[in-house]
Amino acid sequence: MTDTIDDCIIVGAGPAGLTAAIYLARYHLAIRMFDCGTSRASWIPMSHNHAGFPDGISGPDLLERMRDQAAKYGALREPKRVTELARSGDGIFTVRCDDETYRARSVLLATGVVNRRPEGMADEFHDEALARGLLRYCPVCDGYEVTDKRVAVLGTGDHGTAEAQFLRGYTADLTLISPHGDHDLSDACSAALDEAGIARVAGPCSEFALDHGGIGVATGDGWMRFDSVYPALGSDIRSGLASACGATTSDDGCILVDDHLETDVPGLFAAGDVVVGLDQISHAMGQAGVGATAIRNFLGEQRPLRR
Repeated sequence: MTDTIDDCIIVGAGPAGLTAAIYLARYHLAIRMFDCGTSRASWIPMSHNHAGFPDGISGPDLLERMRDQAAKYGALREPKRVTELARSGDGIFTVRCDDETYRARSVLLATGVVNRRPEGMADEFHDEALARGLLRYCPVCDGYEVTDKRVAVLGTGDHGTAEAQFLRGYTADLTLISPHGDHDLSDACSAALDEAGIARVAGPCSEFALDHGGIGVATGDGWMRFDSVYPALGSDIRSGLASACGATTSDDGCILVDDHLETDVPGLFAAGDVVVGLDQISHAMGQAGVGATAIRNFLGEQRPLRR
């Protein structure tokens, strides 16, 4: 265990974690940032709704710019995965990365979520389809790019229906495909899909294929070809560290925070997609700015910050 007690340890180095690091470093705080290298932003081939980049910017390029900016002020990330988080009676947090232990007066969790991928889709295929815009995960981010194109939503139930309805604002050529056999739809979902003119096809979706301009999907009705496919299969929220530390989470696993992004564990903050809210880079960055400033004020109440 290191003898050093950091002012803040940031877990996660996506847009939320990096924004918080920039703020906290510029507050002259001693911080440490751990990055396991799985930010969902790294999947984005090109974002066109991030303000300030009218021609778009890729997720990897945005993260690189943010890392460089954080490093300029001394906030360097360490490529480590946090495996345990605990808070002692004196208010100091213990953060473990396998066999290494660190301590901090506050912690910001920016651990994000992980989208569930279509079953049986190889990593190489997935990455190529994603890079070409044939596979997409965020209709809020890139629904504009599929305007008037042939689109499939891979899902069923309330979640699949809601995603298909959202995309109906961009295109009328929509098909909802069940990932596993027949659809599981309530009468209300069926009525909503009928009213919107959204077709339904049974699964299973066991095979996919790429060609020069589209993606093929093997369905219960045979092979179908689309310009883009949106998996609406849910996501896994990475809030386990918060729960282990005693923080409250929502029914679906999001970390619950107050208006200053603090959990119900004093000194433990969270920002980004792991918190209830709109899963957008701009939202994550705004939350991180609020959370970082709250951390600065939280620490300032304990002792003078500038020596």
